[in-house]
Amino acid sequence: MLKVGTTTGALVCAASLALAHGDVAPQPVNTDALPDVGEEWLIENPYRAEAVGEEVWQTAITIGASGYNQNCARCHGLEVISGGLAPDLRFLEAEEYGDEWYMERFVEGYTQNGITKMPAFGDLLGQKAAWAIRTYIETRPDQDMVDERADELKEMRDQFAAWAEDPAGADPDAAKARLSEIASEIETLSGAPVADSIALRASKVVDGTPAAYKRAAEILTIGLSAAH
Repeated sequence: MLKVGTTTGALVCAASLALAHGDVAPQPVNTDALPDVGEEWLIENPYRAEAVGEEVWQTAITIGASGYNQNCARCHGLEVISGGLAPDLRFLEAEEYGDEWYMERFVEGYTQNGITKMPAFGDLLGQKAAWAIRTYIETRPDQDMVDERADELKEMRDQFAAWAEDPAGADPDAAKARLSEIASEIETLSGAPVADSIALRASKVVDGTPAAYKRAAEILTIGLSAAH
């Protein structure tokens, strides 16, 4: 049973965040790599880094990204950047209140004037997929902060691409440190403590090998392109 309290604030929020999914056939999400969370629906995200560690947190983000893109992006936008027809979920607080609202909608769906605006995903996708998608959503970076650093990230992308072809003179430690520094400056809109930005993703793959430089360049290229 979903343990979600009904309050005046929640009702106001629900009314203001009317969803517009339309008819969408939910796509299954493979959550085998995530730890079980029990059968009873939770009201707080169990996959946050402080609860499960960075490795599981990162796995949840990866699985959540797949689940979101298959089931949610059509209405809520790529990288959770809404085009205005559906609420921008990046602003949903990364705390218990936001979790309760999210899970209530995920499990029960949303109907307005007899029209299904969002299908009920709970029984179709399951709790692990629900929280993985939630983890992905709440860790989206503030895109304005990414855009402010776009020029430097483009320069680093080009440098990684060059190092992938010829690693002579490469300085992976300095590059990794700078990416990590940029990542630490980028915040989430949800209040989650760490943003899963392209700078963070790229910093994690740099290991001094040409293959890693190529992968870092790809991460930055895709991320900078998706934002626009």
